[in-house]
Amino acid sequence: MTDGREEEEKGYLGPSFRRGLERRRFLDRILRGLGIGAILTSIAALLVLFGTIVQTSATAFTQTQIRVPVFVDPDVVDPSGSGDASVIASADYRRLVHHGLETLLGEPPSRRAGREMRATLSMVAEFRLRDRVSETHSLIGRSIDLWVPASSDVDLAVKGIVPMGGSEPGRLSERQVDWVRRLERDGHLVTKFNRDFFLSGHSQEPEAAGIRGAVLGSALMLFVTLAIALPIGIAAAVYLEEFAPRNGWTELIDVNIRNLAAVPSIVFGILGLAVFLNLAGLPRSTPLVGGLVLALMTLPTIIITARAAVGAVPPSLREAALQLGASRLQATFLVMLPNALPGILTGAIIGAAQALGETAPLLMIGMVAFIAGSPNDLLDPAAPLPVQIYLWSTSPERGFVEKTAAGIVVLLVFLVLMNGMAVLLRNRTQKTG
Repeated sequence: MTDGREEEEKGYLGPSFRRGLERRRFLDRILRGLGIGAILTSIAALLVLFGTIVQTSATAFTQTQIRVPVFVDPDVVDPSGSGDASVIASADYRRLVHHGLETLLGEPPSRRAGREMRATLSMVAEFRLRDRVSETHSLIGRSIDLWVPASSDVDLAVKGIVPMGGSEPGRLSERQVDWVRRLERDGHLVTKFNRDFFLSGHSQEPEAAGIRGAVLGSALMLFVTLAIALPIGIAAAVYLEEFAPRNGWTELIDVNIRNLAAVPSIVFGILGLAVFLNLAGLPRSTPLVGGLVLALMTLPTIIITARAAVGAVPPSLREAALQLGASRLQATFLVMLPNALPGILTGAIIGAAQALGETAPLLMIGMVAFIAGSPNDLLDPAAPLPVQIYLWSTSPERGFVEKTAAGIVVLLVFLVLMNGMAVLLRNRTQKTG
């Protein structure tokens, strides 16, 4: 018996067994190396992508501004001296701004030179002066220093994004280069923090475009989305998990909910176009319609995560509540649901983050129009932040490239914050469990 056992052990530890073991170890090392290489490659690609976006967007958070001395001529602003607000608001402020620029740089020698001089300023300069004078009528008849944005071409040249001069389109002429250097030397041209990017709405001029209207539109849409999808999703999850009978119908409903979570988002946009716009007649390009479409898209995700959260609560808590005399309804809403709430909120935040970054379903319901103002309610036209980024990316002006990257950075910040909240809630759920 002893000799037989020794022969068997020699067979297991023989040369063929050792060669097979070494081969398996070698393949295991190769597999681990490939896995680590794939992870490192993915991390490197993400770092390159994020680094490129951040580097491109950095210049969008600063803005070149020019200080123009402007005399608010009463004969131009309020010729009758009546102080009528409508007369003051409709005055020719462009003439005053251009006269102030000529006072600063000298009278242009030709019409072409005059056009080049006026092209150094943004077209919003006259509106800045109008708003300031309309708010303070006492400025009429006085000389003021007006800080206005430089044009996009000047802004890009001062920031070093494009060469200062040259013959290519979008480059400054020799005269414009001389004026810019003179303004910079005399302290009339500086680069400041770009508050307009956060306080202004969409504009056809890159130097005046901002994200205020887009952020408000996204916020209103998320409000509608969560106000509809969260209560319906929680109610459906609680019913399916706690009260629904286990039969073929509930199995069919469960399968369809999981299938809806995998449906492409553009399908929900087509559904919203057919139901909310064509059938119900709701206004296009409004946060209400956008929120309804995103609520349909987010609802399956909330139901699935809420069911998982309710199912993760220990059944002993329900049984204990029932043994103490609580009804099934009381045990569900006073014991099970409060313990599952962190997990439910985690799913809701993940669904909201997914809805925040969607563009395709919103394009299908017409939320791609040029909206210069900011929405005040759910029925005002609005372009949410992802759509705003899409519109900037399709604009031919070079100045919108940095605005597109900056918009992506802002959107990523919101998504990271929302996912961070979901992680904190998930950790709390794990500790509670």
